[in-house]
Amino acid sequence: MEIQSIKIELPENVQLILAQSHFIKTIEDVSECLVNCVPGINFGCGFCEASGQCLIRHAGNDIALEKLATDYSSLVTVW
Repeated sequence: MEIQSIKIELPENVQLILAQSHFIKTIEDVSECLVNCVPGINFGCGFCEASGQCLIRHAGNDIALEKLATDYSSLVTVW
């Protein structure tokens, strides 16, 4: 096992939720939960698949936040 440490630098007034899951549908579930629980939220999500092609799935309603989540997800993807 290789352990990596990365520094996450977020823009001002941006909050981070970091989690782990085993389900591909997780990105859709998280997006739906955020939209339904926080009216008017701006967000971006990134999710790293752990098998197959190890794709990075992403979703959101703010292009910059979705790109930020995707960029950080690509740093932790295991190939």
